[in-house]
Amino acid sequence: MPLSPDDLQNVVARTLAHYEQHAQSYWEGTRDHDVSQNIAALLKHIPGPPPFDLLDFGCGPGRDLAAFKALGHHAVGLEGAANAAALARVHSGCVVLEQSFLELDLPAGHFDGVFANAVLFHVPGQVLPQVLRQLQACLRPGGVLFSSNPRGDGQEGWNGDRYGAFHDWPTWRTLVMAAGFDELEHFYRPPGLPRQQQPWLASVWRKR
Repeated sequence: MPLSPDDLQNVVARTLAHYEQHAQSYWEGTRDHDVSQNIAALLKHIPGPPPFDLLDFGCGPGRDLAAFKALGHHAVGLEGAANAAALARVHSGCVVLEQSFLELDLPAGHFDGVFANAVLFHVPGQVLPQVLRQLQACLRPGGVLFSSNPRGDGQEGWNGDRYGAFHDWPTWRTLVMAAGFDELEHFYRPPGLPRQQQPWLASVWRKR
C-alpha cells in the first residue's frame, strides 16, 4: 500500500527525531569507522583535477564531511536532524544544509560528486525515484554519485524509530539507472569477508 502524504511526513519526522535524539552517541559510536574505501570509490571516478565540489548527503555529525575537507575538497553537508547538523558544522567547519528528503532544495548542476553513505535506504520506495532525480540534477555533467545501503530483498518498514527500505542489487540498479545514471561499479562491504557477512551494498554512478 502506498504511503499517504501524512504517512510520509511521519516517516521523516520519526526517523529524524531518532537521529536528533542520538546525534552525540551516533558521533561517538561511528567517528572511527573506516569508510576510506567508499570515499576513494567516489573520488576516483570524478573527471578533472581536484579539488572537487562535493555534497555529503545525509552527513550526520560530520565524520565524512571532515574527511573530504581534510583531503582539500570543497564539501557541503546536508542533514535533516538539527543536532546532527550542528555537530557536523563543529566537526568539519563546513556549510551544512538542513533539509529533509521530502523538501530538497539543491542547486542545479553545482556538484562534482554526491556522497550518500548509509542514508538513501531511509527513503521510502515510492519517493526514492524523485530523490534520485534531484541528486542527478544537482550534479554537473559527468558528475558522480556514490551510495551505500544495507542490502535486502525488498523489505520496507519500521525498525524501531527508523524507517528503512532494503533493496537487492538488480532492483537498486534499475532504480538508479531510471533516474539518469550509468553504472560505474558496485561492491559489498566490509571488504574481505564472505558475502553473507557483507550487509552493505555500495555502488558508484555517473550522471548520464
